[in-house]
Amino acid sequence: MQNDESANKGEQSEAAEREAAKQRLLAQAEAKRVPVEDTTRAVPDRRWRRGQR
Repeated sequence: MQNDESANKGEQSEAAEREAAKQRLLAQAEAKRVPVEDTTRAVPDRRWRRGQR
């Protein structure tokens, strides 16, 4: 029985570590995120095609 309890504690600690890692990744991604207002819209440059027709 004691072996089952230690395995359960190990699983719980792994789950807690995974959750903590997930939160760290989400925080990192949020810190690096660029608001839409700060981005510029890509405008295709088709001028080079005029000479190929």
